[in-house]
Amino acid sequence: MGLFKRKKSRQEKIMDADIKAATETLDSNTDSENGDNSKVDSSTVDNINVDSNTVDNSNEDSGDILSSLGDMPITEHLIELRRHLIKICVAVLIIFLALVGFSRELYDFLSDPLVAQLPANSTMIATDITSNFMAPIRLTIFVAAFFAMPYILYQIWSFVAPGLYKKEKKVAIPVLMSSIFLFYAGVAFSYFIVLKGVLKFFIMFAPQNVLPMTDIDSYLSFALKLFMVFGLTFEIPVVTLLLILAGVVSIQSLEDKRRYIIVGCFAVAAVVTPPDGVSMLMLAIPMWLLFELGLFLAKILIKEERSLDAADDIELKKE
Repeated sequence: MGLFKRKKSRQEKIMDADIKAATETLDSNTDSENGDNSKVDSSTVDNINVDSNTVDNSNEDSGDILSSLGDMPITEHLIELRRHLIKICVAVLIIFLALVGFSRELYDFLSDPLVAQLPANSTMIATDITSNFMAPIRLTIFVAAFFAMPYILYQIWSFVAPGLYKKEKKVAIPVLMSSIFLFYAGVAFSYFIVLKGVLKFFIMFAPQNVLPMTDIDSYLSFALKLFMVFGLTFEIPVVTLLLILAGVVSIQSLEDKRRYIIVGCFAVAAVVTPPDGVSMLMLAIPMWLLFELGLFLAKILIKEERSLDAADDIELKKE
């Protein structure tokens, strides 16, 4: 894949060109012109080889890291993975213990959009004896994992980073930061904008003889599903950018299939959202716009990469 191909540095390109020129010079010399000239050419080749060794030594650290990772048995990788997973669980547990005392307040905050839409003589109910306790606890666990997401992604990054080259790290770090921001943006968008409109739509179509009284467990499951759907959907620019940089798809192919992708956005939104047109539109339209954003960012990055390669080639020809 194109993302993981290691391009030669500018210094390596110069070394290759000098070695090729020196070799052609040696081949073109006749037997009568051996002696001092051949000694000079051979010393030139030796100097070039020394310089090429210097270039190779500059990548020795990354090569040593990758070779050491390759020599590690699978059990060592699993032990390292377990260590990062333990840190993630501890972080989530610490945040949970800090928030568990406010679990009822957290559920009140979550249920405010629904309570605001209910009729004056209606309220939420608990149909299970354990719902009054378990629903706020479940919400607190979700909130703890939500707040710990940057640390969770950092631990995943710490596990993967030793096997990456510098160029891959330069791409991975902005992708990691943007993933965190986009996930938070998706959850916020679903709570402050989508949830209120969806609840209003459902309550408005309730029959006149039916008094809406939602179970607290059912409402929690509904809201958490909505949050996860929009949080993951807002990762579309990152996924699009990675697929293009990795060479899985090209910008031209995505542009040619744009109308099919738009139809696919509406189809996916119809499946994963509640059975109403409001939530489907509120998910499908952002999906389409986020896809266009990822495509636009990919064009910028590829254009910058090509301009840098062209500048390196021009400097190489001048020297």
